[in-house]
Amino acid sequence: MKSWSDEKTAWLALYLIQGLGNSVYKKLLERFGSPQSVFDADLNELMKVNGLKKDAANRIIKREFVSSPEEELRLTEKCGARIITYMDPGYPEILKHISSPPMVLYIKGKDIPIRQTLVGIVGSRNPTHYGLRSAEKIALGLARRKIGVVSGLARGIDSAAHRGCLQGEGFTAGVLGTGINLVYPSANRKLFDQITENGAIISEFPVNTPPEPRNFPIRNRIVSGLCKGIVVVEATRKSGSLITASFALEQNREVFAVPGSIDSPQSTGTHFLIKQGARLIEKADDILEEFGFNLDRIKDLNVLKDKSNIFSDMDESEKKVYEVLGDYPVHIDEIVRTVSMKTGEVSGILMKMELKSIVKQLAGKMFIR
Repeated sequence: MKSWSDEKTAWLALYLIQGLGNSVYKKLLERFGSPQSVFDADLNELMKVNGLKKDAANRIIKREFVSSPEEELRLTEKCGARIITYMDPGYPEILKHISSPPMVLYIKGKDIPIRQTLVGIVGSRNPTHYGLRSAEKIALGLARRKIGVVSGLARGIDSAAHRGCLQGEGFTAGVLGTGINLVYPSANRKLFDQITENGAIISEFPVNTPPEPRNFPIRNRIVSGLCKGIVVVEATRKSGSLITASFALEQNREVFAVPGSIDSPQSTGTHFLIKQGARLIEKADDILEEFGFNLDRIKDLNVLKDKSNIFSDMDESEKKVYEVLGDYPVHIDEIVRTVSMKTGEVSGILMKMELKSIVKQLAGKMFIR
């Protein structure tokens, strides 16, 4: 019978047996010791493994793979990625203890830091500006505290979390619902490349696996499985982010949620989690306090300007307008009513503040700090 000279190829060969699954793969390893020994076993021996179906056992005997293991390894290396297996020293110990851990991981970029605390940040693909800012700010705060950030490299909150961590020069990992060689969405190509250079891209799916909807819930269990806790920034009640939170609870991870506006549909999921007992957080330090970090011994490297320093750059009318603004966008008409000034006067003040990078104008004459 055929033997593989390269151990990685043998691991991939067993991984590419259709209908096997990670749980049964693990049971086969526990019984036979290695993928090569599995292929050397006969049908009667294989069928003694609980959960292994006869059709999958026959595929093992006949070497019927979804694709060529040798070609799979070649394509993996061609795109600059590599394989780590469940038994490799670089395989994260925390991930081994989840239900159905992936037997094979495709990695591109840096190694996953074994001893570093990782936190997942997930949320809506169609977030509000408040959600984007919150995700980026929390990820930045974690990175400044030497905590890594894991997310799914999707549009919206995921992308903001990765960007915030990169801005803080921290380690970030993007877990894909596609093959390691595919960028989805394609608009995230630049972010994908930045993470590859400064963090890690991770997938359990074979090369060229397309972004099928069923892949993303599977992906989500790895996002939570790599982390000590999961932060949900914005999500509806039917969001995939709540699936990630559910995995986190099953895996005995902490679940955190960022509160939002009661008028925002994007906050219904996070508020539901808070009602169910998720820890309400507003900043990175809230997470670290829950983990028991001694914050008094960690130097605060908050990149935001101190409020007193911001005020020192303003005149009295600018301070008055600034106090009306916050993280939620405010329409200029509401600002005018609140500060009791004329529209033209407020427009001029906002323009000066925008030039000083104190406020930001959004579409529809909406303003935020």
